[in-house]
Amino acid sequence: MKTRIETDYIGSLNVPENAYYGVQSLRAKNNFSITGRMMDPLFIESMVQIKKAAAITNRDAGYVDAKKAEAIIRACDEIISGKLRDQFIVDPIQGGAGTSANMNTNEVVANRAIELLGGKKGDYSVVHPNDDVNRCQSTNDVFPTAGKLTVLKLLPGLLNELKRLAAALDSKAAEFDDVLKMGRTQLQDAVPIRLGQEFSAYSSVIRRDITRIENSEDEIRSINLGGTAIGTSLNAGPKYVENIAGNLQKMTGIDFCRADNLIDATQNLDGFTVVSSALKCCAVDLSKIANDLRLLSSGPRTGIMEIALPAMQNGSSIMPGKVNPVIPEVVSQAAFDVIGNDTTIAMAAEAGQLELNAFEPVLFYRLIESVEVLKGAVQTFVDHCVTGISANREICKKHLNASVGIVTALNPYIGYVRSAKLAKESLQSGKPVIQLAEEQHVLSEEKLRAVLNPAAMTDGVNVRK
Repeated sequence: MKTRIETDYIGSLNVPENAYYGVQSLRAKNNFSITGRMMDPLFIESMVQIKKAAAITNRDAGYVDAKKAEAIIRACDEIISGKLRDQFIVDPIQGGAGTSANMNTNEVVANRAIELLGGKKGDYSVVHPNDDVNRCQSTNDVFPTAGKLTVLKLLPGLLNELKRLAAALDSKAAEFDDVLKMGRTQLQDAVPIRLGQEFSAYSSVIRRDITRIENSEDEIRSINLGGTAIGTSLNAGPKYVENIAGNLQKMTGIDFCRADNLIDATQNLDGFTVVSSALKCCAVDLSKIANDLRLLSSGPRTGIMEIALPAMQNGSSIMPGKVNPVIPEVVSQAAFDVIGNDTTIAMAAEAGQLELNAFEPVLFYRLIESVEVLKGAVQTFVDHCVTGISANREICKKHLNASVGIVTALNPYIGYVRSAKLAKESLQSGKPVIQLAEEQHVLSEEKLRAVLNPAAMTDGVNVRK
């Protein structure tokens, strides 16, 4: 393999002759063999969009020669369109607060711009990665801005899937609105509820999660671009500082604003912890719903059996005919992943010292994963589980009739102690509560039938309004 020699502050390395990355990218690849993965494609796109916005801003301000700036812009456009992605060789988890990712981007953009101007890759007298591509910038304002931009690109996809899930749950709530069953607390019989009310409650919590996530977006719309190294804007011209956020907004269509305090915005990552917290809440709620569906569908002959989940695949390599609730299971596993990521994100945000947080790479790696994993889990949940759920109406009715839970409705009329005695006698004798109550004349027959009507017991609050 033919190589070219490139030199940085540390020394010299042989870089593949045809590579668009340079010495600093190669050094980082050698140093950080952590995940074995490449940076997220959307994160690369975000980094390059920032470089393009910077080139436009620097060109308009006269800080970079117009010919160089146009070549940088053209190079960025090519990369944004999907070209040269294999040249981004730095592991997403890296030391140096993202400097390696920033320099990987600077070098690839610079070398392509050099080619566009008729030069040879590695001849940085034509276009320099630091002096031209990185002009008026620092890793410390580019990298966190790229993280915010990437997450803001990803969240609409997740929100769309969550809205689909809420709609699917609403549809099941309507379908099951007439299915009476026994509600349970602490896995024991409680009082009657409609199956539709349970599904309506699931929809309600998912819509609350949607609102939390939407609100969290505002936490990362404020960017420190223009603050350079520590938020004091050293080496960034005033025209750049004034216009870079607006130019990035025009390019991406994402609503950004420059932070009121660039030093604060460079030091602190609390906005990301707010987003991650909202994702964690959503993961917790999704797993709880998945657990409920597994319980309600348990059996299919010796469990609760009140609902049936779609059969998706064989459930055992040894037990013929066994079908497992694999979709709720995978949703819970995705939730565990997101919850674990939230802990990593919290630790990374806390670990910053003084003017910079050096642990942004792992934070962004995990936050991006959380959004993508949650989106995939919700999509799978909707398409392969929720829409295909059916109610076992006869089983629901059988469980309801066998339960003593309806005795609770007698409390206001005959008191807790006497109601408890009826419940105990029903359990011991096997006679239904209503039969015992009739035999003991605790109320008139007409009143008793009205009070112990399971359907009436579910009408106190219509949660579907």
